[in-house]
Amino acid sequence: MSVASFFARPYFVHRIGTRTLFTSVKRDPNSPNWLRVGLAFGSSIFLWSLLFKQHHADVREYKLRNNLE
Repeated sequence: MSVASFFARPYFVHRIGTRTLFTSVKRDPNSPNWLRVGLAFGSSIFLWSLLFKQHHADVREYKLRNNLE
């Protein structure tokens, strides 16, 4: 019996015998949490806007460095 298997066995037994807090309550798909939905879409829109802003700044810098404008 190796040392790794000696320490791995209690870990797996512990993981099988417990439930996490996040799966203890089953979510109802008929009544979504609108705050979480709004935060998810809002953060997605914010990140996409930062991506487009950075892209336009990079294209402008590329054109200036290569005398294309």
